[in-house]
Amino acid sequence: MSEVTSSKLKVWFDGACPLCQREIALMRRLDRNGAIDFVDVSEDADPSCPVDQSELLARFHAEEDSEVLSGAAAFAAMWRAIPGLRTLGLIARNQTVLAVLEWLYVRFLKVRPQLQKLVS
Repeated sequence: MSEVTSSKLKVWFDGACPLCQREIALMRRLDRNGAIDFVDVSEDADPSCPVDQSELLARFHAEEDSEVLSGAAAFAAMWRAIPGLRTLGLIARNQTVLAVLEWLYVRFLKVRPQLQKLVS
């Protein structure tokens, strides 16, 4: 007998980050179908996650269909789970689009500490 797996998307986020708090609050409001399991890893590691807590805090991660995604790919997975953002997430399946989004995300990470100070 095979084990039934959940199709629910899992998103790990830094709940101590003011920017992350705001974004996840918005995503929770948009996730009207409850398709996403949001997990705050700011204080404790998630034992079900194969990624180290320090890496979870450094970059955005999600698990879609048993695959752990990071950065722009994780955001795209989250967008696909939310009906109003699904089209954007599907467009991000294109490798060129995803590469551009990842390029932008890496640059955002460099200014994230300064942005956190502005919104805290």
